[in-house]
Amino acid sequence: MTSETSHPLHVTDADLDFYRDNGYFIYNHQLLPRDKFDRLKTVFDGLYDNLSEGERPEAMDVPHFSHPELFEWLMDKDVLDFVEQFIGPNIAVWSSHFLCKPPARGLRVPWHEDSAYWAGRLSEFRVLTVWLAIDDSDLENGCMRIIPGTHDHGFSDYAPVNAEEHVFDQEIVADQVDDDQAVDLVVRAGQCHIHHAKTIHGSNPNTSDRRRCGYTMRYMPTTTKVIMEDPDEHAIYLARGKDLAGNEYGDPTKKFSVPTRMRTAKLKGD
Repeated sequence: MTSETSHPLHVTDADLDFYRDNGYFIYNHQLLPRDKFDRLKTVFDGLYDNLSEGERPEAMDVPHFSHPELFEWLMDKDVLDFVEQFIGPNIAVWSSHFLCKPPARGLRVPWHEDSAYWAGRLSEFRVLTVWLAIDDSDLENGCMRIIPGTHDHGFSDYAPVNAEEHVFDQEIVADQVDDDQAVDLVVRAGQCHIHHAKTIHGSNPNTSDRRRCGYTMRYMPTTTKVIMEDPDEHAIYLARGKDLAGNEYGDPTKKFSVPTRMRTAKLKGD
């Protein structure tokens, strides 16, 4: 299943089986051509350098709403060719997030399932997150960790945690997470890993002297119906193929204004 292009795709049938069985997959290849990845990193560095005083870098959620230039990467052919292997040819952009842990003080991400935060908003939970490493991501600077095979449930019980030490203020209760099974998702800048919306994951704090940033690009098959009481809460975008669920799609050339109540909501992260 390798494409014969100038930037080859390295996904095998065994890789697809691994993802289906485990709910995650590490792609130890460059997802984008080097020049295109370098441009994305430059865009992120500009956003990072211009954060408001007191604004946490972990909080750079849905940046494509206010920076439509990010659709160059969200709808990139190489990225969509990769995503298509896992969810099929009809693809919508569900969301994106720069989650950056600054050196020495990057917050811990509690164990969670993305699906728990999206309950009631999607008709099915086949969202695929592509976690593209902007920086090298390893054990020292708080790489993402995952509990393999936990994507068969997706709705664990949660308990409060200290919001000052975590990216958000709830975590799956301890007896529903087997830490001994955790896998550290180590990738180099430009590589990526993916996970299913129901898979339990989190990450340790960054206490190193190096930054750790990933761009989470979230996609879903267009068979998924988005359920919103207020359509101004969120926008999705048709990236490839055709709509199969009767969704309305945003215009990727225009900014999308998120209501204040949404901007100040608790975050989720990876």
